[in-house]
Amino acid sequence: VQQDRASLRKILIPLALAQFICSFAGSNMNVMINDIKTDLNTTIQAVQVCITLFLLVMSALMIPGGKLTDKFGRKRCFITGLTIYGLGALISAVAPSIGVLAVGYSLFLGVGTALLIPPVYILVTILFRDLKSRAWAFGVVSGMGGIGAAAGPLIGGAIATAISWRAAFVFQAIIVALIVLAARGLVDPLPADPDRPFDVVGAILSALGLVLLVGGIMAADSNLALMAILMAAGAIILAGFFAWIRSRERAGKEVLLSTSLFRNRTSNLGMVTQNVQWAMLLGSAFAVSAYLQVVRHYNSIQVDAHRGRLRGSHRRHDRAGRHGARQPQSLVLRPGTVPDGRGRRRHGHPFGQRRAVRLPGEPAGRDLRAVAQHLQPGSSLGTAIAGTILVAGLGEGNQSYGYAIVALACMGLVGLVAAILIPRAEIPAGAEAPSTAAGAA
Repeated sequence: VQQDRASLRKILIPLALAQFICSFAGSNMNVMINDIKTDLNTTIQAVQVCITLFLLVMSALMIPGGKLTDKFGRKRCFITGLTIYGLGALISAVAPSIGVLAVGYSLFLGVGTALLIPPVYILVTILFRDLKSRAWAFGVVSGMGGIGAAAGPLIGGAIATAISWRAAFVFQAIIVALIVLAARGLVDPLPADPDRPFDVVGAILSALGLVLLVGGIMAADSNLALMAILMAAGAIILAGFFAWIRSRERAGKEVLLSTSLFRNRTSNLGMVTQNVQWAMLLGSAFAVSAYLQVVRHYNSIQVDAHRGRLRGSHRRHDRAGRHGARQPQSLVLRPGTVPDGRGRRRHGHPFGQRRAVRLPGEPAGRDLRAVAQHLQPGSSLGTAIAGTILVAGLGEGNQSYGYAIVALACMGLVGLVAAILIPRAEIPAGAEAPSTAAGAA
C-alpha cells in the first residue's frame, strides 16, 4: 500500500506541474504589456486581443479536448498538449511581430492547454479513488494552479525586467520539457478507444458560438452595431449547438456534451460560480496590470498586484481541497465569490472549488470531467469585458479602470447569488468515491 501511495504521489508531480504552467501562461502576459507593445511596435489593444484569444482558444477547445482523451488516450493527449504548448512558447519567444506572437501564444498555447488540462483532472479522478485521497490530490493540483497564476506576474515580471519578455517564454518551454520527462512513467489506467465516434459538428458549433460571443464583447468599444450582430450570431449558434446535441442524444449517437448535465440544479449553479470566479480572477488581473503599466507607467517588476496571492495561494488551495471533502459544497463555494473593494475575491479560487462540485448520484469520472471542461469560458469573457472597458478609455484618465472593476464586481454578485442557491448536501464521513470504471461504462 505504501508503495502504491508513493507511486501515486510520483505520478501527481507532472500533472500538478502541468496545471502550474498553464496557470502561469494565463497571467504571465499581463505584466509584460508595455514591453511587448514597445518591442513589437504595436498597441495595448492588440496585446489585449492576443491575451483574450489565448483564453478563447483554450475555452473553445476544452470540451472537444476532453472528448479526445477517450478516443486517443489520456497520456497521449497529455504529451501531445505539452508538445504543442512548448512549441508555442518557443514561437512566442522569437516572435518578430504581434501576429506571430498571436500564433505562438494565442493559438499554440491555447490548443496545447485545451489538450493537456482535461487529462490532468480525469487522471486524478481515476487514480485517486477514495474521497480523502482524491480531495488531497485535487488540493495539490489546485494549489499548483494557484501558485502558477500568482507566479506568472511575479516570475514573468522579474524575468522581463532583468532579461526580456521573450525569456519568460523560454522559461515556460524549459518547464514543459521537464514535465514531459517526468511524465515518462505515467500510465493511462483506461485503454483508448480509437473507434469511438467524435462529434465534429458539435465541436465546430460550440467553438464558433463562443468565438462570436466574445468577439462581440471586444467590438463594443468601437462598433456597437457589429457587437450586436456578433453576439446575436453567437447566441443563435450556441442555441443550435444544444439543439444538435439533443437531437443526437435522442438518436442514440455519441455527443460532445450530454444535455443531462444541464438538468441538474447543483451542476448548473456550480458552473455559474466557477465561470464567474474565472471572469473575476483573470479580468481583474488584466485590468490591474494594464492600468499600472499604461496609466502609472510601472515596469514589469513593479506591477506587484499579485504578490499577496503568491504567499497564501498554496496554503489556501491545499485547505480548499481538504475542506471540500468534509463540508457542504455550498459552504465551500460562497466565500470565493465575494469581491472585496479592490477587485479581488476574499477567499477561495476557481481551482479550489473543482472538487467541491459533485453531481449527486453520478459517477465521479463523469461529473468531475464535466466540471473541468466547463470552467474556462468565464476566463475569456472576463478578460474581454474588463479589457474592452479599460482599453476604450486608457488615455482619458482613471475612470475606465474603475468601470472595469465595477463590472467585475457586479459579475461577482451574480456568482454569489448562484452559490447561495446551491443545495446543501453533506458527504457521508468515510464515503468511498464511486468507481470511475463504472462511470466510463
